[in-house]
Amino acid sequence: MSIIFRYLTRQTLTTMAAVSGVLLLVFMSGRFIKYLAEAAAGELSGDVLFAIMAYRFPGFLELILPLGFFIGILLAYGRMYLESEMTVLFACGVSDRQVLGHTLIAGFVVMLLVGAMSLWITPWGMKNVERIFDEQSQATEFEMLAPGRFQSLESGGRVTYTESLSDDKLRLQGVFMAEYSEADQSLSLVVAEEGSQFIDDDTGSRFLVLEQGARFQGLPGELDYDVTEFEAYGLKVAESAVLGSEDEEGMSTLALMRSDDPELRALLHWRFSLPLIVPVVTLLAVRLSRVNPRQGRFFHLLPAMMIYILYLGLLIVARDALASGRVPEWIGMAWVHLLFLGLGLWLQFGPAWGRKRRLEREGGVRADT
Repeated sequence: MSIIFRYLTRQTLTTMAAVSGVLLLVFMSGRFIKYLAEAAAGELSGDVLFAIMAYRFPGFLELILPLGFFIGILLAYGRMYLESEMTVLFACGVSDRQVLGHTLIAGFVVMLLVGAMSLWITPWGMKNVERIFDEQSQATEFEMLAPGRFQSLESGGRVTYTESLSDDKLRLQGVFMAEYSEADQSLSLVVAEEGSQFIDDDTGSRFLVLEQGARFQGLPGELDYDVTEFEAYGLKVAESAVLGSEDEEGMSTLALMRSDDPELRALLHWRFSLPLIVPVVTLLAVRLSRVNPRQGRFFHLLPAMMIYILYLGLLIVARDALASGRVPEWIGMAWVHLLFLGLGLWLQFGPAWGRKRRLEREGGVRADT
């Protein structure tokens, strides 16, 4: 039996790893493109993108692993049914319950992994993502500049361009700045050969000191621009306000347990629900993986995926209902798990129980006759 258990576990976990890897690539690529666009717009610094993705990795994985394990069972066991491997196992004395038991042991390991990420690792990662975003929001315009790119910054609609920027971000070369004033509808253009950052020791204010350049100011479409050449010209660099607010996704599970806020309690139930998905979908997948060789390899995937989507969708509905107070907390999201647990038990044991009852009735009828 240990050889069979290792074989079933290897087939399931290998397929799960392949499916989860593909899903991770899809979801993380979409998120990375979003952050990359924000970095290109000057809202994020490019050197924090990979750190953000690394901290968000557990959050993606906790959602993908249950689905990956579900699809892994469907594909692995479905192939074994098509190639008659399951028929051979059953002929050698392996029962349906033993296959289910071995699969549930592997599912228990996946459930512990999902639970660790949902309850501890993901909140820790989201807390660090929140910290990075706060640091980025407090960064000055000067620190957010990227060479060779026009960037629209927050200080009065100013657009800035620099040809090059030193590694320590202290000096610029080839600076162009354009700022539009809504008060008098004037346009101010500044060009300079180089610039540097200056911090006032008394006030702590930061200034961008431009050197060897000129300033052009006037109304667009008019010819009477004021031209001022300068050796040094200072511009105050705006600093963003400190956010200071805490994202609920970054709150620890212990903090959620101490809270009385319905939304935070709903998030707590959600975190406990994610690992509970694994044993329920394991029970469903073992039965749904049974296919007739004449039906094809992927015939069973469509109804199975519809069940999984319905399961996840009802969990989301239950979370919203719990957060809004429409469902009491003692019920929480447990009714969804119990509903699909009942479905899985019926699919797994219902047909056999029905056949047993029918045979008992037929045997009773023959005895009476």
